[in-house]
Amino acid sequence: MATTGTGPTASEYIVHHLQHFQSVKQGFIVDFSVLNYDTIFFSLLSGLITIALLRMAASRATSGVPGRLQGFVELLVEMVENQSKAIVHGNREFIAPLALTVFVWVVVMNSFDFLPVDLLPRIWEHVATALGIVHDPHHAYLRVVATADLNGTLGMSLGVLCLMLYYSVKIKGAGGFVHELFCAPFGSNPLLWLPNLLLNIIEFAAKTVSLGMRLFGNMYAGELVFMLIALLGSAAALSMGGAAAFLGHVIAGSIWAIFHILIVLLQGFIFMMLTLIYIGQAHTAH
Repeated sequence: MATTGTGPTASEYIVHHLQHFQSVKQGFIVDFSVLNYDTIFFSLLSGLITIALLRMAASRATSGVPGRLQGFVELLVEMVENQSKAIVHGNREFIAPLALTVFVWVVVMNSFDFLPVDLLPRIWEHVATALGIVHDPHHAYLRVVATADLNGTLGMSLGVLCLMLYYSVKIKGAGGFVHELFCAPFGSNPLLWLPNLLLNIIEFAAKTVSLGMRLFGNMYAGELVFMLIALLGSAAALSMGGAAAFLGHVIAGSIWAIFHILIVLLQGFIFMMLTLIYIGQAHTAH
């Protein structure tokens, strides 16, 4: 589907919205010299929003009849505490608050997907052009859903990996952890040391990659669906059957937004639960 005049085609529209505001143009599939500024910014912004929400709930806490925010946060804290108690057998003074923070943080990052697709990118086009960051507004790229960037989700999963390794050493000791790497799960026979080590390395790598890929895949797909729905709106303005396309735009957008609420919350819950499970496994000896 092509637009009139000099406007972009549908494929060009989607490709434009999938470009990041980057430090340099990516030259390879794996390029560590590239920084996605938009992912960093919206991750930090979501973290600040998370801190502000939890701090607001704590400052308004009362022993009397709780307000809506306090009641919601208390329900959330109780849920996280019950899950952490069932999964992690040990000191949870840091782990339970960590799980709560991870859940709220991921949900806030996911929730940016509910903003109109073109809202913040269009604002950024004007700001970037005015500040001289770009000379052509069509090259002012911005993606607002940090969890739809594999770099962001893999970065989070690498953080979970660091916690897994930390608690493995803390709970079992350095010697115990090394012994487990070489002697579990097949046994302590010297001939099995290398297979045990390889299997454990693969297990840690698989946990890390799957944790990041799961969140990225779901949010990336959701972002694409919202873009396709947005294209129905442009079709409404440019076609003879515009009324039908506009109606489809409204209906499809409303249905997907409602369904996406479940995805946003579910992905936050899954990431939190897997974080607890992986840390809980670090507390358990094979």
